[in-house]
Amino acid sequence: MSTRLNFPNTEVGVKAYKGFLAVTRAVASSSLPQSTAHLVEIRASQINGCAFCIDMHTKDAVHAGESHQRLHLIAGWREATVFTEAERAALELAEQGTRIADAAGGVPDEVWANAAKHYDDEQLAALISLIAVINSWNRLNVILQSPAGAYVPGQHG
Repeated sequence: MSTRLNFPNTEVGVKAYKGFLAVTRAVASSSLPQSTAHLVEIRASQINGCAFCIDMHTKDAVHAGESHQRLHLIAGWREATVFTEAERAALELAEQGTRIADAAGGVPDEVWANAAKHYDDEQLAALISLIAVINSWNRLNVILQSPAGAYVPGQHG
């Protein structure tokens, strides 16, 4: 499989990538725990079926010290005992934010309130920015049919 379009080699693609990368860097420089960010990126990518992003973010998570057990359990996080309450709140917010079209009324107040119990305003801003940008990256890669499997940790960041 090959990518349908060399998106970053187009004028619009260069500009769009710069914007997405600016959001990604802002989140990375925030106080949101890196391990939480990896979990959110992976969970949204699983929901969206973005193999390219799943490959990238699982490899980056392992490179950052994340355990294989936790990575294997992300899709079943509700039943898994290996995630903190804060991580569970972030995963729930990520799922609700990714599945906005499925939920009449958007993200429920109780999901937001639970996340707000665990994260301060700066971390919440980072978390919702991350959810927005990973969904954008997912959509780009799914539409372009970006192949997965060849990513080397750290290659895009």
